[in-house]
Amino acid sequence: MKYTQSKDKLLSLIREGGKLDWKAQVKLTALLSLPSMLAQLVHIMMQYIDASMVGSLGAQASASIGLVSTTIWLFGSLCHAISVGFYVQVAHKIGANDFAGARQVLRQSFISCILFALALSVIGVGISSYLPHWLGGGEDICRDASLYFMFFSMCLPFSMLNSLCAGMLRCSGNMHIPSILNIGLCLLDVLFNWLLIFPSRTYEGSIFNIQYSMDIPGAGLGVAGAVLGTALAFVICSLLMCYFTVVRSKELSLRQDTGTFIPQLKTLRESFHISAPIAVEHVILCGAQIVSTIIVAPLGTIAIAANSFGITVEALCYMPGYGISDAATTLVGQSLGAGRRFLARSFGRITLSMGIAFMTIMAVVMYCCSPALMSVMTPDLDVQRLTVQILRIEAFAEPMFAASIVCYGIFVGAKDTLIPCTMNLASIWFVRIVLAYMLVSRMGLQGVWIAMATELCFRGIIFLIRFRGDSWLKAFSKPQK
Repeated sequence: MKYTQSKDKLLSLIREGGKLDWKAQVKLTALLSLPSMLAQLVHIMMQYIDASMVGSLGAQASASIGLVSTTIWLFGSLCHAISVGFYVQVAHKIGANDFAGARQVLRQSFISCILFALALSVIGVGISSYLPHWLGGGEDICRDASLYFMFFSMCLPFSMLNSLCAGMLRCSGNMHIPSILNIGLCLLDVLFNWLLIFPSRTYEGSIFNIQYSMDIPGAGLGVAGAVLGTALAFVICSLLMCYFTVVRSKELSLRQDTGTFIPQLKTLRESFHISAPIAVEHVILCGAQIVSTIIVAPLGTIAIAANSFGITVEALCYMPGYGISDAATTLVGQSLGAGRRFLARSFGRITLSMGIAFMTIMAVVMYCCSPALMSVMTPDLDVQRLTVQILRIEAFAEPMFAASIVCYGIFVGAKDTLIPCTMNLASIWFVRIVLAYMLVSRMGLQGVWIAMATELCFRGIIFLIRFRGDSWLKAFSKPQK
């Protein structure tokens, strides 16, 4: 209760033109960032546990998921991009004290987003049997990879609903409900996976010299059980997220007034202006990641599995960056909606400094602890050794990766998406992919990750250069306060 009152009071100062000194800005940034960071941390831990469960089935099972993971990111990021176009509008309207207008945008977002997700779901199911072969996977992993992608595609409407409603709540200043529900999502995912991946088994042991035997039910579905567990968790969490958005939210509850759910041209045009560059960026960016998968695939099952584990473990580092980026979008969006450019820039500096500091600390943790993490995630010693090598390469790039992540959140809050998206695309295609192609034949998977680390450093530098200027603030013409 005290957290909510303190956060709401500080957010109201943004909308009402009140004075926010440096300490108050840091406090508000922390209040908005920490719940999101906690949710990100639990989400990463869920990924670790998932990967460990699948990894216990062997390198082949891990490789089957790793093969389609980049395409899964493509579909998931497209859903996220579409939802951004609507919830950033909500942040601006709340910043301008137009709560009725924010609710109108919320109503109109549902049909547009769910129809898009359904169309994407149909496409995903349709290509699921062909995709692993297109990506160069061997016959030993294609069947499991196809099943995994098909079930993921069927879950996309619920993934979209979760992303949309969580974004709406965050942009209204409510960071704790999305965080709590996403923590619940992670816990449910682990529980369902535990029941669906493995067959029924019996645990025996003793406590205080008392012998016990426990029968645990299981479906024994293997890789398919992993994605089904995630799908069930998303269904439950997305429906709860929707309930807290449209019924319980003080700012967004649709019971406060009436309006149309049919998307209006003005709302769609504004959403397209924000979302289109992000969507195009994600398509081309994930296309580059798919190309990276194709580059890695000929290196064999061990390399594919190590690459997949490396991506999962690296998430430990960038988890704080994305949590702070969420806060940056809310703070910058509401500040600019209230016409307070100087405050928006100040929040940008604070969130950027926090993001770089946290991700640098996490990079040190990853460098030191990666052998222990990998010993838990897979019993395959070859996969362990290769994954530790590539993670220690990547650790040196994390501070600049933080700069690009948080800057991007800042720019999204300012409706400045076209140029940052172009910067992302140019960086990954002309630096990462070119370098990876040049290095893979001589250095194997290590060469691919050296290319990735080099590109992340380059990307962070160019994003910092853009942040120092004023061009990202020019989307707004309201007078400064």
